[in-house]
Amino acid sequence: MFAFPSPSVYQTSKCFVTYGTMGHPDPKQLPNKGKPWSSILAQDFVHKVDLVIPEELLQLVQAQITGDPARAPTYHRVNMTLGQVLEGDFFTQYIKIGNTMMLSEGKVDSHNVFSLKEGVLTMYLEKETYERAGLVGKPHGVKGKRGLKPRWIVQFDLRSPSMLHGKKGFDRLVYACKNVFNKPTTWLFCNLSQTPDPDPLAQHFPTRYTSSPGIVGGLDVKIPPLKPPQAILENQNRLDLDEYATEIYEWLSLLRLESPRLDQTDSIDPYLSDYVVPGNSEEVHAGKLCKVSWQGFISPTWVRQTLADVIFALPSKSWFSLSATSLTRGTIDSSTDCTILRPPQSPGEYFLWETKGHD
Repeated sequence: MFAFPSPSVYQTSKCFVTYGTMGHPDPKQLPNKGKPWSSILAQDFVHKVDLVIPEELLQLVQAQITGDPARAPTYHRVNMTLGQVLEGDFFTQYIKIGNTMMLSEGKVDSHNVFSLKEGVLTMYLEKETYERAGLVGKPHGVKGKRGLKPRWIVQFDLRSPSMLHGKKGFDRLVYACKNVFNKPTTWLFCNLSQTPDPDPLAQHFPTRYTSSPGIVGGLDVKIPPLKPPQAILENQNRLDLDEYATEIYEWLSLLRLESPRLDQTDSIDPYLSDYVVPGNSEEVHAGKLCKVSWQGFISPTWVRQTLADVIFALPSKSWFSLSATSLTRGTIDSSTDCTILRPPQSPGEYFLWETKGHD
């Protein structure tokens, strides 16, 4: 029901690679700026989070992260009209005062879809609906594709002082909700602040979900050298670093997919697959890994907290990889996948891969 836009020759994606260092985070005030923290927070709505670690570190993760049920991200599924989002205590407590993340059902490139994040309401509309609503927006999507099925995007900062009943702009939005956007739709709802008492969401009979961690252990795989060769770093050879980073990112992606191409016992015919784990025979070694995954409607702030918790829980010289994949690409250049790797024996150093999509 909540899906990615359909593939198109007009859509492209780019992967940006960063290799750098980061200071030890302050548990009382996690960073907002500077990579990799800013890259995590720049994501829209996270759908899946994967943590890959050596299997011998699983007990530490279970003891300090996955073992606490209260840490698991929660979200709700609820049926509401857009007008109900903008009225009463729900609007006051969750939108004006609180911090809520919401996404309606549908595909951004073909349906009328609404999203709400950090008080900003974003509406992706068909041309006919846009004209009926009488709101001010702008064309959405790649220019060459608009002639096939015109799309429009309209945004309102609902935390603005002008977004109140009696104000011209807000009343125009409310009028459109009553006359155009008046059908109930299914939303995913995630509250990032303290829940009001009484809870305005309760009157809409929401269904609560918890993203419990799934653990896949005993992955007996071939592991490439996860730290870039010193010669590349000393010579600051960008081309060699990009080639190395591409190979490691491919290996991590196959690992997240639990591909049999990485298994120690894999003996597939090279005619069917010519993939080889990067590195020479002396550098590639066998090892047992573990993957911990969360899936649902997850906020970027939860991912940031999880990255910090992993750093706090694991020994400083151990390696790990944390990946977050977005549910939808809400805006041009929004990050659709973010993967962080801390190499072994490298406290504070990191690789960061950011895959960005263009609508």
